[in-house]
Amino acid sequence: MRSSSRYSSLFAFLAAATLASYAQAADRLLYLEAQAVAGYSSCRDKAIFYSQDQKEVMQKPGVGFDAVQKFSNAQGDFGSLAVQGRLALNVAGSRNVEPQLYNAFFKLKTSPADLWVGHNRPALGLSSALDSHGLLLPPLPMDGFGFDRDWGLGANRDYTWGDLKASLTSGSGMSLHCNGNWLAAARASWGVLSRDNYSAGLSAAHGKTLDVMGYHLMQDAPMSFSMGGADITGLWNNWEGRFEAMGGQRLGEPAYALLWRAGVNLGEEGRLKLEAQPVLLRTGSDTHHKLAGAVSYLITSDLTWRGMYQYDRATDDHRVLAQIYYYLKL
Repeated sequence: MRSSSRYSSLFAFLAAATLASYAQAADRLLYLEAQAVAGYSSCRDKAIFYSQDQKEVMQKPGVGFDAVQKFSNAQGDFGSLAVQGRLALNVAGSRNVEPQLYNAFFKLKTSPADLWVGHNRPALGLSSALDSHGLLLPPLPMDGFGFDRDWGLGANRDYTWGDLKASLTSGSGMSLHCNGNWLAAARASWGVLSRDNYSAGLSAAHGKTLDVMGYHLMQDAPMSFSMGGADITGLWNNWEGRFEAMGGQRLGEPAYALLWRAGVNLGEEGRLKLEAQPVLLRTGSDTHHKLAGAVSYLITSDLTWRGMYQYDRATDDHRVLAQIYYYLKL
């Protein structure tokens, strides 16, 4: 209970401080984020109100904010503060409302590189370059191959040919734990997606990480994590393709993962998107796969409807989900 109270208080403080400062600041971006998620799971044989697991952070019904404050002087921008938090509905959990602190980092621009400290993306895999926090299709960190967000520090630098990034984080994900756990990661990419229509990356990570699911600590003792990975993203006319392969050791056992996501944008201004995503996972002697298909439609510039079907062989679960996602600039 003390842990829950601590994170609730931290969320309330950051939310109040951020929104108060944004009422007076001029150089800022502030968004309202809200979503509704509901579906059916054949394994549970009942309605569900989350995309992957009740203990995971995303996706759940909730409302929150996404804020970025830029800092500048006579020479231009020199830093930024990003804070993103929400209150999520935790239907089957011990608390009906779950405070979530997603982004919480300060980035400083320097000549050698951009430096950040706080809660941000580790420099590992496709998720370090692709922000998929609002999407139904799960990235590999949702299956334990890395972290979507982690507490620590990092650096990145952009080049004409791509970018380099590195991070040193806690290896505990959404909540900060200090029990001998740590994770060092680095990634190099070639190609600028917005310019070249492709981007390819190589990454590696090593450390001792905790087995966590959202804010829930599944096991107290840190375990070895060593992983190498390759990913590629390509755009061709209205087609999109993403592939990621990771292999090494997680939870102290040999592990690998393969993910392929293919999509096509249809209709006026590409408002309709169809996607397919097969995933192959193995940790120790356990091997299983997931097959997913998704559809999304941009109703307005602020409102998106998404649907997903997913089959998980490990649990023999057929899952159907729908999501309404609202992201409004204030």
